[in-house]
Amino acid sequence: MYALRIQRTFSAAHAITIDGQPETLHGHDWRVRVIVEGPDLDRDGLLCDFHDLERWLDAVISPWRDQTLNDTPPFDEINPTAEQIAASIAASLEPHLPHSVKKLTVAITESPGCEASMSKELKR
Repeated sequence: MYALRIQRTFSAAHAITIDGQPETLHGHDWRVRVIVEGPDLDRDGLLCDFHDLERWLDAVISPWRDQTLNDTPPFDEINPTAEQIAASIAASLEPHLPHSVKKLTVAITESPGCEASMSKELKR
């Protein structure tokens, strides 16, 4: 199995709701790690072009930079937890990925030692 990993960071604030109680608004320097995996390479010997993957991820997180996530889609509709951020990024990236990619993992670190991730087997 081949795997590519990219990482980006962005700063943004959020206030999640837990058991009906909203947290105080606070900021993080979010670290996003994306891993794509697949058993086969394309005719150029690539699983996926790093630059394409970086460009697609940058487009997803760009609207969130230096913002309050609670005020930006889709988190104006859903609780902006690290898990939901990972899922949102994965859903946005999936349509762009080449058919050679069979698994997608997105990990979000909101502070040192606190990481949420989600992995998805891609049906292609």
